[in-house]
Amino acid sequence: MTSSTLPTATPPVVRSVTQASPGHTMLEDVLAILMATITLSLGVLLLKTTGAVTGGTAGLSLLISYATALPFSVLFLLVNVPFFALAFWKKRLAFTVRSIISVSLVSLLSSIVPSLVSFEHLNPVYGTLVGNLLAGVGMLILFRHGSSMGGFNVLALLTQEKLGWRAGYVQMGLDVAVVLAAFAVAPPWMVLLSALGAVVPNIVLAFNHRPGRYAPS
Repeated sequence: MTSSTLPTATPPVVRSVTQASPGHTMLEDVLAILMATITLSLGVLLLKTTGAVTGGTAGLSLLISYATALPFSVLFLLVNVPFFALAFWKKRLAFTVRSIISVSLVSLLSSIVPSLVSFEHLNPVYGTLVGNLLAGVGMLILFRHGSSMGGFNVLALLTQEKLGWRAGYVQMGLDVAVVLAAFAVAPPWMVLLSALGAVVPNIVLAFNHRPGRYAPS
């Protein structure tokens, strides 16, 4: 048997978060983005009600909203604008458009949900952990459908591609910086609780969004 007839191993299919999952129809993508943004907006409500922060541009927007009179919905959209430009410059157009739609929907829903849901009592630990859990599930759905929440996700991916820095480490470093900045506007115990909660979305993504694990057979 010659080397040309030897069987070769098929490399695993690896998708980046900028690629939509194969087989998804446009209707499935639309419904998934809607479900994800509703989930994320509820998570933001829990975090804001408890006074906690999280990582990413959502956490940065929450932090600024605590220090100013500006609403989260406006800040979240404004903070992401530079990252949209970066994604459009370096990433696929479809990914950028989906991310813009996702962030815009979260901003819109975050301004509506407080008028639909209120809490007479919300335990800070429960609100912080479950708020972050909902955020992680929402981001997972978006990643599976070729979208994202923009912001630090885009920057982390680009630094990995261009500088060779691990995207996870870059994302973690930026998230830590946001949470530490909360010392300026929140009690120390809430900052520590926020730091614990910020780990939850990363756990959700680490357990459920490993490249190649869910590739179609």
